Amino acid sequence: MSAPRVGAAPSRVTGTVILVVVGLVFLVPLAAMFEFTLRVTGKTGVYNFDHYGSIFHPDPALGVDYSPLFEGIQNSLGICAITVAIILLLLLPTMLLVELRYPRVRRILEFVCILPITIPSIVLVVGFVPVYQTVAAVFGSNAWTLAFAVGIIVLPYAYRPIATNISAFDLVTLSEASRSLGASWGTVIVRIILPNMRRGVVSAVFLTIAVVLGEYTIASFLSQNTFQTALLLISQRDPFTATIFALAALVFAFVLLIVIGRFGAIRPGGRERPTRSERRTAAAAAAPTVPAAAPGRAS
Repeated sequence: MSAPRVGAAPSRVTGTVILVVVGLVFLVPLAAMFEFTLRVTGKTGVYNFDHYGSIFHPDPALGVDYSPLFEGIQNSLGICAITVAIILLLLLPTMLLVELRYPRVRRILEFVCILPITIPSIVLVVGFVPVYQTVAAVFGSNAWTLAFAVGIIVLPYAYRPIATNISAFDLVTLSEASRSLGASWGTVIVRIILPNMRRGVVSAVFLTIAVVLGEYTIASFLSQNTFQTALLLISQRDPFTATIFALAALVFAFVLLIVIGRFGAIRPGGRERPTRSERRTAAAAAAPTVPAAAPGRAS
């Protein structure tokens, strides 16, 4: 009797069942939200797309102004861009520098990056208030300055996939081999290290965007207009439009996840990673063939 395989990939049936269950968990709420946005106020069982059209042609009689919502979306996208830049230009080079030059401080860097996840957001906001008094005096009280605070909150989510990717290959040996062949540090990072870290970096960027688009506490307590705060404000007057934008944000996150997954599956040479069936076919083709025994020579 063979021992069970620990850590092996699930079978096709198990994978399909998991995919269906997880898909239902995500798709049922989305379908319910979409059904809600099609309802006609005061008429049970009647559906149309009037609520979608009212976004671009609001009814003056309702007295609902959607401009804060569009402004909040614009501010959130700006905060996303700045926060991703902080991760790519500050956290990623720091982690590479520590891994290549100062491996002794790796644990300290990990502790500093993981620490924000242990502190509640409301506690962080209380600490950010005096800091933002100085930030507002220097940069003004614009919404994009929230990226400095959000950049601290996303550190645990951005650090972990990058650290996992670094531990998956021998970063030091690859860099030293490249340097011994005459490559500059820029060439080593751009052509050797970053292509091997594509999946970790892309995952960190996705998690950063997801956290920024879902962050509410800091923006609310610092009185900034973002997508989340504007969505809450609109939902108090028009729950249909608020649900439409919430549904659009979820669909955007799903599409982004699929795009990032496909992008991360591409190898540095431009080829996609082979599927399981392709790997089995290649392994069967590479397996040595056993010649058939000649008649009368079998023992």
